[in-house]
Amino acid sequence: MAHSGTPAVTALLHAWAAGDVEARDRLFSQVYADLRRRAARYLRRERPDHSLQPADLVHEAYLRLTGQQRVAWQNRSQFFGIASQMMRRILVDRARAHQAAKRSGQWLTVTLDEGIVHSPPRTCEVLALDRALTELTALDPRQGRVVELRYFGGLSLEETASLLDISPTTVKREWRIAKAWLYRRLSMRPQGRE
Repeated sequence: MAHSGTPAVTALLHAWAAGDVEARDRLFSQVYADLRRRAARYLRRERPDHSLQPADLVHEAYLRLTGQQRVAWQNRSQFFGIASQMMRRILVDRARAHQAAKRSGQWLTVTLDEGIVHSPPRTCEVLALDRALTELTALDPRQGRVVELRYFGGLSLEETASLLDISPTTVKREWRIAKAWLYRRLSMRPQGRE
């Protein structure tokens, strides 16, 4: 498995930003396994009948990332942050499409793992989670990024700290506060349709 270390990824991102399409392709070859591992972690929490596979999520994110014309690629941190945002958007878009296609009006659900809440796992709607995360990000952008990177990006505390250039202790504190806020916010929502 190729190691997606900071210097090599950053150099490839800079070359890609300068228009080197070959560097873009080398970059994705280098980070593919890491992105796939992160996608697999997230998809394990999806509803059981979900048909999206980790490779599918990574490939769709790749297509969206390569279509980015206005991004001035700077470093590994920025790349993985944007990749996490893309994965989140893909899953939310699929949830919206699935919801629209269902005539019964049922909500698409994902299971929050015990790392998100400190009580027994419960299900919540992926769209409600997206709305709550958007609200949290408006209140505290760093907490929103921590949740996005940890939950949607599948990053560890240490990886998140490195990418955000903050200490693991700060990430742990922000993660704990954000989880509590999201739990309260999602608990306020009635089950079923809003």
